[in-house]
Amino acid sequence: MDWVHGLSGFLVGALVGMTGVGGGSLMAPILILLLGVSAPTAVGTDLWFAAITKTVGSGVHHSLGQPDWQVVRRLAYGSIPASIVTSLVLSQMDMDPIKRGLIVNALGLLLIVTAIATLGWGKIQQYAMRFDPDSATAYTRRQPAFTVAAGVVLGVLVTLTSIGAGALGAAMLIALYPLRMTAKRLVGTDIVHAVPLTVVAGLGHLWMGNVDFPLLGSLLVGSIPGIIIGSLLATRFASGWIRPVLAVVLAISGIKMLLN
Repeated sequence: MDWVHGLSGFLVGALVGMTGVGGGSLMAPILILLLGVSAPTAVGTDLWFAAITKTVGSGVHHSLGQPDWQVVRRLAYGSIPASIVTSLVLSQMDMDPIKRGLIVNALGLLLIVTAIATLGWGKIQQYAMRFDPDSATAYTRRQPAFTVAAGVVLGVLVTLTSIGAGALGAAMLIALYPLRMTAKRLVGTDIVHAVPLTVVAGLGHLWMGNVDFPLLGSLLVGSIPGIIIGSLLATRFASGWIRPVLAVVLAISGIKMLLN
């Protein structure tokens, strides 16, 4: 069974490398729907998988560019405390069936939202750029507060489901900073923020006993070469066709999670 875990890790790692964000959302549904891992363990293990894989990917992916550190800090002011609080709330939920149901349903809904966000980046940016000058000035003044609030949402969702820091986080950044976020800066900012968030959320699940280290090791054996290869391929081939396919797979996975 280890080779299946390694192959799953390679597939997801390659998608993360080629698309920058979004591909990592597949790991949790693969673990739950295809490999039969329990929802809490899948989320906890996926968080550490994401933290390690994205750390490697951020060093290899030549198209990341320079992250916007001010935006990263604003997101972290909201996401890190929210992640800690969410972990504390989950740890106090003694009724395992309710906890598993909450995680599975939240994961299903978020997969569908992530699928929509994966396809809708361009339209989100177009809408955000339609503000008239007065509205744009007022919006700019509120950007720091909005960004912290977006961080809170991401902190809760990532800790609960292990996904959301990628495509959904990128969609939020496009909506918040339509002019400031170039394509390269967007991916760099999103991944740099995702690494500490997934580590903090992962520590919470480690504390709750939701991390399967042998499984994590098997996934990483595949994902690390996968993300390196995917990142190198991204510099040679256009990956635009991957996003629609990825969005369809995410949506189908989300629906299946909800109907499970």
